[in-house]
Amino acid sequence: MRQLLQNAVLISATALLMAACSDDEKAEQAAPPPPEVEVVTVDPKPIPNIIELPGRVQAVRIAEIRARVNGIIQERLYEEGTDVEVGTPLFQIDPREMRANLKAAKAALERAEATALNAAQDVKRYKGLVAKQAISQQEYDTALATLRTAKADVSQAEANVQSAELELEYTTVESPIEGRAGRAQVTEGALVSASEGTLLTTVEKFDPVYVNFAQSSSDLLQIRAQLASGALELPEGGRVEVKLILENGHEYPHPGYVNFYAMSIDENTGTVAVRAEFPNPDRLLLPGQFVQGRINAGIRPNGVLIPQRAVMVNDQAARVLLVGEDDKVASREVELGELQGSEWVIRGGLEAGEVVIVEGGGSVRSGAAVRTTPYQAEEPPEAPESSMATESSQ
Repeated sequence: MRQLLQNAVLISATALLMAACSDDEKAEQAAPPPPEVEVVTVDPKPIPNIIELPGRVQAVRIAEIRARVNGIIQERLYEEGTDVEVGTPLFQIDPREMRANLKAAKAALERAEATALNAAQDVKRYKGLVAKQAISQQEYDTALATLRTAKADVSQAEANVQSAELELEYTTVESPIEGRAGRAQVTEGALVSASEGTLLTTVEKFDPVYVNFAQSSSDLLQIRAQLASGALELPEGGRVEVKLILENGHEYPHPGYVNFYAMSIDENTGTVAVRAEFPNPDRLLLPGQFVQGRINAGIRPNGVLIPQRAVMVNDQAARVLLVGEDDKVASREVELGELQGSEWVIRGGLEAGEVVIVEGGGSVRSGAAVRTTPYQAEEPPEAPESSMATESSQ
């Protein structure tokens, strides 16, 4: 009887154990596998430190052509909006009054020279007479003073002649620089004034051109601190390259270089003036034009780049999802830098070798297990030739 009870208990326990194993197998079969995510491994490498700043184009040289004599405009001698060379005649002011003034000045010079010649002859004659005591020393001294006065009158008359010649030259208004002559501000028959400096036109040199930027003082302090710590290295040769993005979104084909950096901060804006020079052979850049500058302000020797879609940005912070050694997901806040193409520069928060989720992170939570596969970046489609490049090649 006892043996029968023991067998029954054993059979019941075996049945329960088999049922439990069967339930576990069913549960394992019912549980879904961990989701698959695409990841990249953090691999620090040297990357350029790009600073984006808005800028405005400025002509390298601007000459305001103003009247230097009084008179009436007789003729405009140039075509508006065309290139001119140094010395190209631009306007003709009525020269008749200046010619008359020059003749009067030359006549005054001749009169002064005749008076000086006569005074010199008197001194020469008196010199022999005073030696013979035929005239007094006072009379001789008076003759010498008269000669000195006559010579001074000659010098004054010569200066008047030179001044009259200059005024006659100023009646033909010439360009002091090479460049593009602008619209005429006066027409034939207009009265221009030297004292008021009547503006006639402007001439601007467009090749090369300057682009002016304004960098905040806080950014400047940050860059200096990074240079001091070694987190940032200056480019070779110390030349800072700048590239421009035009208003139509195209990149300007010619890079420029920073050639001026102010050593003072604007009290009104809290910014530092930065200027770069660009070649402008095709006249694509025009004075007053707004552009976006990408300044290559050094190299980050241990920079970190991750795909843009791996970063979740909100008003409070930027975060990424990491996969740990146990294949569990964890969220972490990172410090963003600039956007380079389709990748973010990460200035802090990630270490070499860490695994970042790029695709598939939207369906997982922190602490969840995942399966990883390497992220394959899509090749960007080939951009068609821009109209700008086509125009410049023609």
